[in-house]
Amino acid sequence: MTRHIGKTRDLDEALARLDRVRVPADLFGDDAAEAARRYRRLVRLVHPDATGGRTRDAFVRLNALWRTYNRSDPTVVTTRRHSYRIAGDPVSGDLAELYRAGTDTRPGGVLLKMPRDPRDGDLLEREAVALRQLPKDGDGRFLPYVPYLVESFRHKDAATGTQRQANAVAALDGFRTLAEVKAAYPGGVDPRDAAWMWRRLLVGLGFAHRAGVLHGAVLPDHVMIHPEEHGLVLVDWCYSVPGCYSYADATGRVPALVERYRDWYPPEVPARRPASEATDLYMATRCMTDLMGDQAPKALRGFARGCLLSAQNRRPRDAWRLLGELDELLERLYGPRRFRPFHLPVTH
Repeated sequence: MTRHIGKTRDLDEALARLDRVRVPADLFGDDAAEAARRYRRLVRLVHPDATGGRTRDAFVRLNALWRTYNRSDPTVVTTRRHSYRIAGDPVSGDLAELYRAGTDTRPGGVLLKMPRDPRDGDLLEREAVALRQLPKDGDGRFLPYVPYLVESFRHKDAATGTQRQANAVAALDGFRTLAEVKAAYPGGVDPRDAAWMWRRLLVGLGFAHRAGVLHGAVLPDHVMIHPEEHGLVLVDWCYSVPGCYSYADATGRVPALVERYRDWYPPEVPARRPASEATDLYMATRCMTDLMGDQAPKALRGFARGCLLSAQNRRPRDAWRLLGELDELLERLYGPRRFRPFHLPVTH
């Protein structure tokens, strides 16, 4: 009974506040994170489902005030769960603009991903499906190898009215793409340094494949490493293919390819044939051979050739088994594994 009285008092106070509001700032204040918290609290109190429909008019007014409040600040994106304050200009990805944003719940911030063409929203949805499936069906020990999905939502552009699918993923600090590593070492990365990157890439793929997801675009821009900590994260799951082929269609095909990397794909992708684990392992191998360049010893080049065969059914498709074979080869070449510090040159 006491709890019920408390809720009634809170509701009465919320309705009284709404009656007194002249402008949205009267209700929400100046701080975006605090404004989002106030909005969510008021929504819970005056939502018609919670009051048997008695507060429908108040709920409509609350949301009208909230929309007006956010239109006055285009750098704030608000969803039912979070408020994001965009910081700086976006970075252009393959098909989306990437916005660094602060949020009320994640101190490290997030990356907001919005497609340039709204028709590519299905690829953002595909990424969200994959990033939910991986923690649900995969081994939790390997979750650091994939981004953390904060939420997926529909965003309406206040200026144009255009709606886009958007994903918010936890920001990665200190990570660099393999494309950046290659640019820093145009003569090739020492194979002893490339070894830990190759090993971790196979671990990430082994984790994903056992969870029933193919990445579909293992390319230099989508493999990120942390030089000092020897970490690796596979990003951009927009081209992924669930192993059960239950999402979007039943073809098992990679849904699209990154045009500037067309020559990096195995034959089955441009031919629109079903992909498999061997598809990911082909592209992973291509990433590593490109990274090492002429520095790769003959034995490693021979190992790579077996992963780069044109015939999909002749290539390896078990990342964990391939990792074991790579480890044996690396031990024969360089002896027992030991930590090698790795640094990227500072660029200005």
